[in-house]
Amino acid sequence: MKNAPVELAQGIPDARRSTTLSDYISLTKPRLNLLVVLTSAAGYYLGVTGPLNLAEMAKAVAGTALVAGGSAVLNQVYERDTDARMRRTRMRPLPDQRMAAPEATIYGVVMSVAGLATLAWSTNWVAATLALATIALYLFVYTPMKRTSNLSTLVGAVPGALPAVIGWSAARGDIAIGGWTLFAIVFLWQIPHFMAIAWMYRDDYRAAGFPMLPVVEPDGLRTGQQALLYAAALLPVSIGPSVVGIAGWAYFWLALVLGIALLVLSARFARSRTDKAARELFFASIIYLPLIWAVMVLDH
Repeated sequence: MKNAPVELAQGIPDARRSTTLSDYISLTKPRLNLLVVLTSAAGYYLGVTGPLNLAEMAKAVAGTALVAGGSAVLNQVYERDTDARMRRTRMRPLPDQRMAAPEATIYGVVMSVAGLATLAWSTNWVAATLALATIALYLFVYTPMKRTSNLSTLVGAVPGALPAVIGWSAARGDIAIGGWTLFAIVFLWQIPHFMAIAWMYRDDYRAAGFPMLPVVEPDGLRTGQQALLYAAALLPVSIGPSVVGIAGWAYFWLALVLGIALLVLSARFARSRTDKAARELFFASIIYLPLIWAVMVLDH
């Protein structure tokens, strides 16, 4: 029994280390970063013109993931005050004061620089430049714009779509029509996806002071229209990989079916503007993107 206090005292730092590690991981938004990894990996694979070098692909994907993770950390440093006012974000490490802003800033900067260095060293200047543009647009344009304009959603969709092009250009050294096609698919997909999120969490965005469309126009008319408009634009663009020679007919038909399904759900949301319709659109969009990437890769 004499040793019990010592054992307990030794156990406390272990628990704190575990909590700190999980906080560091959560700051990188791992679920979102997983999508970045898959997107950049698919872009690299689709862009390769010769034999696939897995080691080179791994370097390109790692560099892109570091850039995305570092940007996510620095975004949360900037938004820690608004995150504290939103139910779904108030328990993040910074608003919950489990981590100090300077510590998180250093972490985010180191990750971002490491990602840029990895891409510059292991791929080419095109991929590294696109990664730098991703950081600049995300942190210095999109993030502050969220507080002032609902157009921030469109602006934010640009850095959100760039990981696919980073992967493509890392493999080829250029962008070309194939890279722009991949960019267009991810860019257009994000708008129905984000409109559904904005509608579901409109009370949170209102509390944080973000002028999202459902906040400035509570009837949701334009929110639904935007989801429908971009889902309609995505349908023909999504079959583009078959047209430009990236994928074959199996992809063409799957992309067509999935695009129609997403369009129908967007139309249902635009018409009813209910939380149920928004959730259905949100979950469908989550399924849509990984599925077309997988089929595009398999039918390459």
